[in-house]
Formats: sequence, C-alpha cells, structure tokens
Amino acid sequence: MQRNEMVPVWAGALAGLVSGGVALGIAQLVAGVVGPETFPVVAVGDLTVDLTPAPLKEFAIRTFGENDKAVLVGGVLVVLAGIAAVIGILARRTLAYGYAGLAAFGVVGLLAVLTRPDAGVLDALPTVLGVAAAVWTLSWLVRRAGGGQGLGEPVLADSRAGTSATTASATPGSGTTGHGGAGEAAEDADARRAVAVRHGDDGAVERPAVMRAGTEPHGFDRRRLLTGVAGGVVVAGAATVLGRQLGGRQAVDAARVGVALPKAAIPAKPLPAGTDLRINGLSPFFTKNQDFYRVDTALVVPQVNPADWTLRIHGLVDRPVELTYDDLLKMPLTEADVTLTCVSNEVGGPYVGNARWLGVRMAEVLRRAGLRSGADMLLSTSTDGFTCGTPVDVVMDGREALFAVAMNGEALPVEHGFPVRQVVPGLYGYVSATKWVVDVKVTTFDADEAYWTPRGWSAKGPIKTQSRIDVPGSGDSLRAGRTKIAGVAWAQHTGVDAVEVRVDGGQWKQATLAQVPGPDTWRQWSIDWDLAAGDHTIQVRATDASGYTQTEQLAPPAPDGATGWHTITVQAA
Repeated sequence: MQRNEMVPVWAGALAGLVSGGVALGIAQLVAGVVGPETFPVVAVGDLTVDLTPAPLKEFAIRTFGENDKAVLVGGVLVVLAGIAAVIGILARRTLAYGYAGLAAFGVVGLLAVLTRPDAGVLDALPTVLGVAAAVWTLSWLVRRAGGGQGLGEPVLADSRAGTSATTASATPGSGTTGHGGAGEAAEDADARRAVAVRHGDDGAVERPAVMRAGTEPHGFDRRRLLTGVAGGVVVAGAATVLGRQLGGRQAVDAARVGVALPKAAIPAKPLPAGTDLRINGLSPFFTKNQDFYRVDTALVVPQVNPADWTLRIHGLVDRPVELTYDDLLKMPLTEADVTLTCVSNEVGGPYVGNARWLGVRMAEVLRRAGLRSGADMLLSTSTDGFTCGTPVDVVMDGREALFAVAMNGEALPVEHGFPVRQVVPGLYGYVSATKWVVDVKVTTFDADEAYWTPRGWSAKGPIKTQSRIDVPGSGDSLRAGRTKIAGVAWAQHTGVDAVEVRVDGGQWKQATLAQVPGPDTWRQWSIDWDLAAGDHTIQVRATDASGYTQTEQLAPPAPDGATGWHTITVQAA
C-alpha cells in the first residue's frame, strides 16, 4: 500500500515545522538557564562564522553592514525550517524516518555547541532536551492526525463498529445478507468503504480504503492535527520568550542603568571652538551611541552582569592581577576623545565613529602586573571567546589606551561591550577593541595568534590615513553654482594636517579644517565649489601630521586596511 500517499504532504511538513519550532523553543528556554551561547542556533551560527572564508565574511559586511548577524541567524533558521519540514514529510511514511532526521538535527547542534571554547557537558542540555521535545511533539502530532506508525499509516476500521454494525458484518461468501434488500444495499455500500479487517478466525480480508467526501483517507484527522499544531506553536512561542528573559538581558540592562560612574580623575581636554562645523549632512564630531557602528563576531550580544565580571591579567607578568568591576571603578579614571575604525571599512565607508570614552589606562593595570622583558603582545579575550592581539609598545607609549567603562557620558551600551571593553587609539578594532573583555594574556606574537590572524589578516593593524566625503552624497542631483562639499578625515594616533579636494580631475584645492582636541579623533573639513551644469566627479585626499598623503592606489580592506581616494559623482543642473 502506498502509505506516503495517504496524507497530504502539507500535513507532514506542518508537523515537522511545529516539531522543529518546539525543539528551538525548549532549547532557548534551557539555554536561558545554562547560558545564551549554548542555544544551538547561536552555536551553529558562530561555527559558521568561524568556518566562513575571509572573502565571504568581507562580502557579508559590505553587503549587509551591521545587519550581517541578523542575516546569518535568519539564514540558519530558514535552513532549519526547511530541514524540519522534510523530516515531517518523511515521517508520513514511518516515524522512524522522522526520529532519524531529528537525531541528525541534534548531532549537528551538539557538534556546534561542544566545539565552542570552554564548552562543558551541561552546554549540551539545550540541544538534547530540545531534540527530545521535538521527538515527542512529532509522535504526538502523528497520533492526533490518526497515523499509527506514521502520518500515512492507515487506521484499521472494523466495519462492524458504529451505527452500521448490523449491516456491515457480512463478508463475501459468508451467506449472511442482513434483512432483505436494505441489508444488501448497506452491505454493498459498506464493502466499497471498508479497510482491511481481521475477523476472529476468518483471517484477514483486504478491502478498499474507507474514504470520506473528497480525497482524504478516513484515518487522517485534519481538525485534530491543526489543534495540535496550534498547541505546539503556543508552547514554542512561550518557551522562546521565557528563555530570552531568563537569558539575562533584563537583569543586565537594569544593572547597567544602576551603574554610578565616578568622575574622571583625568578629564578630557576641553573642545576648542570650531570643532564641529555644523553642516547639514556632515557627520557630527561626536557620534551618538545609537548611531555608532558595530562590527564584531557575536551573533547574540553577550549579557554580562557587572557583579559577576572579572578581568584577569596573566602570562609574562610578575604579579598576575584579577580585577572586579568595582575594583576598576575605584581606580583613577581617564576621559579621552577617540575615533575608532574597523579594518573592514571600505574607502568612504561607514565603519568609523568618534566618542568620548571613560576608563582606566591599560598601561596602569599592566604596570601593576609587572611586564616581563620580551613581552610584545596582549592577547585579549572576550566573554564569548573572541580574541585579538594588541602590540604592547602601542599601549605603553603614553596614548589613551583604556579599559573603557563609559561612552559619551553613560555606561557602555551592551552592544558596545558593557561592562568593559578596550579602546586603543591608532589601531584597527580587530587588533585592539575587544568588547566584553574578561582576560588579557601578556605574551608574544611568536607564541600566540589572535582570532583574525590565521584567517589572513595582518597581525598588527595600524590605522591608515583616510578621508571621506559626506556632503553631497554620491549620485545626488544639485543646483548648479556654489556648492558646499564637506566630510571627515582621520589619522589616529598621528593627526590630520590637511585635506584637499578636486573636481573632474582638476587641480587640488585646500579645504578648511575644523579644530580638534588632539590627534586621536577624526577632523571635519569643508570647501565651497562652483559647479557648472553637468556631471561631475569629486575626490578627496588627506595628509597626516607625519607628512604622508593618502595614496590613490585602491586596495581592499584585507589584509590590513583599505586605501584609495574617496570618489563620488554628482549631477548639477
């Protein structure tokens, strides 16, 4: 008998989808207790990030920007939904196929979870319990649909049961005809509807499948399946919501709001007049926290309660140090205006921002630990396992390298590293700006490698001098005549000395520079230009305080930062 034709494909797919949803919901709930990073979707996503070739990572950042994590998680969920639907379709034939599919589902999740750094046995619980819940749900939905061993297994219906028992007891050749013509008619109708039935000593008699109106077999109960599906959806949704709450976001948000930031022992220098040119469309001198770019490897933002946070300094030191959050806040705090830049930033790209940071000088903490001779790298580790390697000499040369606790006057936003992150002027973030930092190993570049180095990026990442046109935007249609051209330039920890602009490959002209408090921030610039009617190409280049002028040669971000002149086209009429 073709059992896989007994139930519509959509019913099997729906049962599989709901079972998969329950699996993820229960896994989310358990991960809320064990740890958000143990949620199998996150673990699979993290593993995907780790295994993805660098060029594909760069493509994702270029294409999706700060939404790359959401796109990846969404992609994982879509793939999981497709697999779950296929598992449900296979279960139409026999539940063994469904169980095997769910088991494979679980093995992939377990591999992703247990290969994480510092993974423990308890980390397997969300995946194991999630798969167990999915197995039970799939079996339950199958039974509600009336499927026996599978959604497509026919239900044996004894034709003697129910209201037609008096007319349906006959079998061909038995000699029993019921009562006259009515009985014979009932017998004929029943014979056309009956399924295989075993009658005591008579043996098995195979009969045509019992059919309702339409094309669905009598054994398939659409209503019971759909009510079961509704219940499964409720369970999956409730478990997901509760799991996220248990994950600690609310507790961490409350702790962040409750932080009382001490005043800076060394406040930032006062901003000189003319720091911000206040031109419409020009990036402001300080980037608002909600507008500050975010590029990192964390699929789910780590939720670190400051009461539980510690920072360990060890390795090539005389006295290993371990600091709590309260310990850090009791140390002299320094305030500094620093521009951060991501190495993934294309020429003219958005991954750069300026903020006022508050924190403890990294050099002060390292002096407490006592640096040993020969140490040249700080291998810092985030709570989610990400690492970066920072040159020791850069941190110790007097610049405002901080273990930062605040950003623009408030405790660090969770997505920007709360409770503590690193800020090091003059270095790209991948070698300096560890968020949610919990460990610093004093070591050497020969002995250790950070996350991005074996993936093809340079071990040391000094920021390259760059400039960007903010106004007008590329492709804008302008009114011919006097036009304001403006943007920002940066060369941390050197400083920008000049910015030049040219139109249509003509002569370079000096732009007016805004004031800056020091060499660690970007610098606004502007120039007025008379544009004739027609299409125009505008280019910009900067010269830093060392006398270096940006090269025209275009280079991609990998392996150590993009180069080239930012170029836009506009139309004047």
